[in-house]
Amino acid sequence: MTKSPYLNALLAVLYIAIIVSGLGFTEHSKNEGTLLVPLFILSLLVISASVMAVLFFYTPAKMFLDNQREEALKFFFKTLGTFAGFALVFGLLLLFL
Repeated sequence: MTKSPYLNALLAVLYIAIIVSGLGFTEHSKNEGTLLVPLFILSLLVISASVMAVLFFYTPAKMFLDNQREEALKFFFKTLGTFAGFALVFGLLLLFL
């Protein structure tokens, strides 16, 4: 795990971009009527939640347990704020493009 909240937020954005790109291939799947689609989507949700938990919480939790409570909170909110900034930019691009 990185020690940069900005890199963690960027990695989260890149992970989401990779997943979204991959989902484009399943959009026209011939298996739409089967149980495989919901099974795949739920599995992807669990994997994504796990990846995001590591990117957002691992380093701050480790810092918190090492009695660096104030730094842990700052790290977490820098990561979250940076990610929110990316989301805001994506939203603005969606509105104006």
